[in-house]
Amino acid sequence: MAAQPAKATPRRAKAASRRPKAASPPAGAPAGAPAPAGTGRRPAALRVAAAVQAAEAAGMAAAAAFSAYSTVQGRSYQQASGVALTLIALGTAALFALFAVGLARAKPWSRTPVVMTQLFVIIAGVTLLDGHRPEWGVPALLLATACLVALFTPEAVRALNRPPRA
Repeated sequence: MAAQPAKATPRRAKAASRRPKAASPPAGAPAGAPAPAGTGRRPAALRVAAAVQAAEAAGMAAAAAFSAYSTVQGRSYQQASGVALTLIALGTAALFALFAVGLARAKPWSRTPVVMTQLFVIIAGVTLLDGHRPEWGVPALLLATACLVALFTPEAVRALNRPPRA
């Protein structure tokens, strides 16, 4: 009795459709041409930029927690301003996390908000240094620099470029 090939069950077919397809250049492209954006393995530099952005999101979440604690303890100038500051910090942390996910998935829309975020982090880092807080300013500047360097490597730029329109 010959062994019969395994039948494709709906579960197996569904799992196979979720597997990432191998990156291949577009039809008619010269050999060695880069694969279209959003396909294949993400560049290491893009993963580094996403990790830095996620670390900044975690830092904003910690700042929101500190703000909430200070507001509850009555250390805020006014109760309403403490609540507002906490909500703004939480919203910013959520946006930073969204940008990190976009980078990790090599979504082209994520590049501009991440660059703008890093510019604001640089401004905040310089302000912290000017306020004699190097323990906060130096890490902020180092994170922003690492993210921008990783974001503008050639492979990260290629991964975030939109494919040409047909």
